[in-house]
Amino acid sequence: MSLLQELGAQLRSTSDELPTGLVSVAMERLRSASELLNWVRQTSVDPMGVPQLGNATEHAEHAAAALRLTQDAIAAYLAALGLSGGAPAAGDDYRAGLRDDEPVPPRPEQHEPPSERLGPWWQERVATLTGEAPPPPQEAGAAGGRANGTAELLRRVAAGVRSGDRARLGRDLHRVDAATGLGLSAASNPVLHRLAGDLLGHEPRPEDLPRLRTAAGGRVKSLLPGTPPAVLDTLLARICRAPATAQAPAHPADSAVTASVLTGVLLARLGRDPATLDPDAPEPLRTRGADA
Repeated sequence: MSLLQELGAQLRSTSDELPTGLVSVAMERLRSASELLNWVRQTSVDPMGVPQLGNATEHAEHAAAALRLTQDAIAAYLAALGLSGGAPAAGDDYRAGLRDDEPVPPRPEQHEPPSERLGPWWQERVATLTGEAPPPPQEAGAAGGRANGTAELLRRVAAGVRSGDRARLGRDLHRVDAATGLGLSAASNPVLHRLAGDLLGHEPRPEDLPRLRTAAGGRVKSLLPGTPPAVLDTLLARICRAPATAQAPAHPADSAVTASVLTGVLLARLGRDPATLDPDAPEPLRTRGADA
């Protein structure tokens, strides 16, 4: 191997090891937390750290953009050396959100003020979005909130989307707690960017927004008839890294549920099984892109 080839190999390795996926997942978790706290603030006089979370989200967005610029710069440099061409190929960073977190050890008992009780707001919002009523209490406890984790929930939602069974989709979303359900935002968004790129045959760009809206909009609306149109538009704009023209959804469950259903829709358009969302599954075969 020549010195030039060795330099190219080291640069490619450096680019592949950049934690783009982890930063994207952290950014989505901060965004989801901000949406939840903003919603809680409507009935509370305590700002509860929303401004600080907004600053943290902005820093994460800047970090993600800097990592993408670094990868693009490395790809351009390698192309100038005649070692590669075009934009860097999408790696498996999207799998970062598909690995459920390790259980957090319990904290020592402390004297803290009682937490604010919000009621079964997750189930109420799922019923509004899907049009499916919550299951009876004895059935609701059978599936157990955090037992299987958010990544497993995402695969179940994708399976429900593939079958077109809205009742099944509603049951799966109703039978988890709010923390597991809200995690769908962080798990879904890096995956959505990858799936959209595979469907289009290139990295999603702002001009691809109408194509993705046409490819997925009708199916998402049929499965989530109660979802405000602005929610899907905002998600698609994020995928294409285009400015969002609509206001962010007021309810924190909206983005999480819609992102998970959109994941299932794009998987179906690509002809892929929900099992490909397992972080330990083989990398799916890349095609030249489908006609969206």
